[in-house]
This record gives sequence, C-alpha cells and structure tokens, in this order.
Amino acid sequence: MDTPEGTEGGLEKCGPFLRRIALDGAVNFRDIGGYRTVDGRTVRWRSLFRADNLSQLSERDRAVVRTLGIATVIDLRTHGEVELERFPVDEIPVDFHHLPLTAELPPFTEFRGGPKVFAGHYLDIARQSGDQIARALRIVAQPQSRPAIVHCAAGKDRTGVLVAVLLALLGVPDETIAEDYALSAEATEALLARLLERLPELEEEIRSVATTMSSATPANIQALLDGLRAEHGSVEGYAAAHGAGEAIVSALRDGLLEQVSAVERLSHRSEPRAKDHAR
Repeated sequence: MDTPEGTEGGLEKCGPFLRRIALDGAVNFRDIGGYRTVDGRTVRWRSLFRADNLSQLSERDRAVVRTLGIATVIDLRTHGEVELERFPVDEIPVDFHHLPLTAELPPFTEFRGGPKVFAGHYLDIARQSGDQIARALRIVAQPQSRPAIVHCAAGKDRTGVLVAVLLALLGVPDETIAEDYALSAEATEALLARLLERLPELEEEIRSVATTMSSATPANIQALLDGLRAEHGSVEGYAAAHGAGEAIVSALRDGLLEQVSAVERLSHRSEPRAKDHAR
C-alpha cells in the first residue's frame, strides 16, 4: 500500500498531532491523545492507541509500530480468536496481555434488531467483564506499560467499551468520548470487506446485518456511560467496584494527562473534539 498523502512513514498528520495511523494490515488504528478534559488538561499523545485486529501487520506496519515505541498490547478478543491469530510478539517484543471481554462472539442474528442493540450489548460487556476492564486499567496505569495499544477485532465494540471507561476516568467529556467512538464508522467499509474475505460462506447472512454491525452511533456509547453511572453512581464507582480504585485513577490521570500551555489555550478556545483531529 502506498503511503497516503500527508503521512510520514504511515503516521497520518493531524495538524501538529497524530490521530489515525495508516497501516496495511489494520484499518482502525488511532491515537486517543489530544482530547481536552473538563479540568482543562489534555490526554497525552503517543501514549495510548486503540485498534482493530493486529495479526496481519505487514513489514511496513511493523516498522511503524516499532517507531511508536509500543511497550504493551492488550488484546480484548475471545480465546478462540487469539488461538487463531494474534499480535506478532516474536518479531515485536511487547508485554502482551490477553483480557477477553466476551467469552464468545455473538451470532450474526443478534444484530437484526438494528443499531440500538449495541447500547445494551455494551452495558452487558461492562457488567460481565468489569474485572478484566479493571485489570486493563491497572496495566495502563503503570508507566512502564506505555505506550500501549488496546484492541479487539474491529476496534469498535469491545475496544470502545474499555476506551470509553478510561477516557471518562480521565475526565474527558461524554460528547468527546462519543465522537471518538464514532470515528470507527470511517473504517467500517474496510472492516466489512475483511470480514467477508475471511467468512465467504456467510456472506449473505453478514450482508443482511452489515448496516447494524457497522454502526458507530454516539448514542450507544452514551448509553453505556449513563448505565454505569445509574448502577454505580459514577464511572469511578464502577471502576472501584471491580478493583481499580482511587489510586489507579490517580495514576492514570498523572500518567496520561498533561497541562495545556497558555499558547494552546489561546489557540483552542473551544473544546477540542474527536472530529477536530480525525484526518
């Protein structure tokens, strides 16, 4: 694949920052830095990335990952998925953690209810896999674990749940969290093509629910955050209930947030949003 215009070695320029990482073998690889928090700080760039399946990285992709200095990969996929393929740890030494957020993949028929099915699905993941989410938070909170990548198969659903919880704990506004989640919609065509390539015998069934599967409606991630607050009082309360209490949240904020300079405050009078750095 040719290096897209506006990139350097596969790293897409977003003004002075980076959001999307252009790779051959992954189509939804993004930096979640740059987001402003409610207390005026900013999520550090080049510290935490979210992505889709990372088992098909090309040589060029691997060079990009090495350039990013990745120390940790957290794979949220099922045991079955990981047994088939995973991040090339033999060629890119990292701390690899397999923390499945679901025991098995849902059947395609589950998506016949339309995009609204994700709202309940995400809350179910958070309820059933709270201990795994807390474990991921504890790993990311450790300075030696960063830069880190969290990923699943599409980089949208399981990854979206974990990233939403983490960004909320950092103090990123819900609207920005939902917009970051919605950026996955730009990768859905490529993700669908890859799924059909892997499962050609299920093409008719997959195409019948493709619109729902590809949905990245911001309301779905907002419903997750609302549900966690309704059940636990706050996202912090949810994290603490599963073993990531105040000390872990403080470590995450200390390690992943930085103060915004006076120059940046003057040049960014409005809240930076996901879409501001999407391209």
